[in-house]
Amino acid sequence: MFSKENGRPGMPLQVNGDPSFTNLLNANQLRRFPVAHGHNDTRLRIFSGTANPALSQEIASNMGLELGKIMIKRFADGEIYVQLQESVRGCDVYLVQPTCPPANENLMELLIMIDACRRASAKNITAVVPYFGYARADRKTQGRESIAAKLVANLITEAGADRVLACDLHSGQSMGYFDIPVDHVPGQPVILDYLASKTICSDDLVVVSPDVGGVARARAFAKKLSDAPLAIVDKRRHGHNVAEVMNLIGDVRGKVAVMVDDMIDTAGTIAKGAALLHQEGAREVYACTTHAVFSPPAIERLSSGLFQEVIITNTIPVAEQNYFPQLTILSVANLLGETIWRVHDDCAGGFEPYSSLGID
Repeated sequence: MFSKENGRPGMPLQVNGDPSFTNLLNANQLRRFPVAHGHNDTRLRIFSGTANPALSQEIASNMGLELGKIMIKRFADGEIYVQLQESVRGCDVYLVQPTCPPANENLMELLIMIDACRRASAKNITAVVPYFGYARADRKTQGRESIAAKLVANLITEAGADRVLACDLHSGQSMGYFDIPVDHVPGQPVILDYLASKTICSDDLVVVSPDVGGVARARAFAKKLSDAPLAIVDKRRHGHNVAEVMNLIGDVRGKVAVMVDDMIDTAGTIAKGAALLHQEGAREVYACTTHAVFSPPAIERLSSGLFQEVIITNTIPVAEQNYFPQLTILSVANLLGETIWRVHDDCAGGFEPYSSLGID
């Protein structure tokens, strides 16, 4: 619930039109899920790459499973070696590997893991890619450019994956680049659940898109925050990883501004946007994002005092030395674990496919 403030009654956070947010992602509920719903996990295997082993372990633990045994190592010349240490013949295999920095290393590792499972006669192979690298290279903005997102989709398919499960893809068209099924899992439920616990008066809330391209995402987010008003930061980009803020569309004076984006890379866009919001009279500024890429100098920009809180998820691991006081890290492990169960069971047991999780 949002609190009462300035003598005005606060409105409860609404999600999908329901004024009470039922937290389906509760860890204890999910740990009971296999027993309560009679899951057959004898043919379910989850393996972790080296990109985010902590998230992989948390997913498996919440599902009541053990991570599969796998050997991944680098040879002296940098080549990657993968060997499964247990049989996957006839199994439904899930490979958890975000293609976060170093993107090329982690992508190649994922491809070799898929190939190893295919050659070991796995029945189904799902690439669980919490963060999909190269997703921003989804179109041509100038002549003679590649569309790397399509190329990466082809590589994953040709390696032998039967399905991809990804969190908050940068753009909707990326799903169309795959010739195999894609389950798109938004990180919104995790962030909305956390925001519901904050003592913020709903009347003072405004959701802000840091650029025009993120308006649809911010509008959907605002709708679930008691249909909060929307503001947009207009910018002009001058080269890669460089953005110049121009002006603000909307009113934030005296408001608590919640900036929403799918990722934060160098934090140039969101930091300049936050500075503009303060100039326009915003009382507090929060940053919410699913993917914390945090390329330098992101940490310096985010910890400079512009933000009351920076809320991220653990799709990408954040090194402990990069923690700062305003940082809050939420886990998508329960969300991904629940999705894996439903894909594995083909939504058996009378579930509406993903609807309660907000999954497309």
